[in-house]
Amino acid sequence: MKGPVTIHLHRRKRGKKPSDPYPAPNFWIRLLDRTAIVAGFIGPIMTLPQIGEIYYFHNAAGVSALSWGAFAVLDLPFILYGFVHKNTLIKITYIGWLVANTAVAVGAIIYQ
Repeated sequence: MKGPVTIHLHRRKRGKKPSDPYPAPNFWIRLLDRTAIVAGFIGPIMTLPQIGEIYYFHNAAGVSALSWGAFAVLDLPFILYGFVHKNTLIKITYIGWLVANTAVAVGAIIYQ
């Protein structure tokens, strides 16, 4: 006898559409894809001045360890999502954010 979970999974399989082609045929979607890739790499890099201020000058004035620690913890579900859905862009982006946010949070704890 099939349970409700098994029936649900089979219905999901039947209703699943193939994924969109990459690169997309539409210019604007290709532009959006490329912009997302660039933003995924630049975002965590933009945290480097904050990390430098904390570790080079030993100055964490005005930096909330709680906020940056929370940002780091909230990166974990996105990393897990990237692994589950096999999306390398999400994995790389949020691992970068996790490293950057953790570095700021630890520095804020050490130098306050």
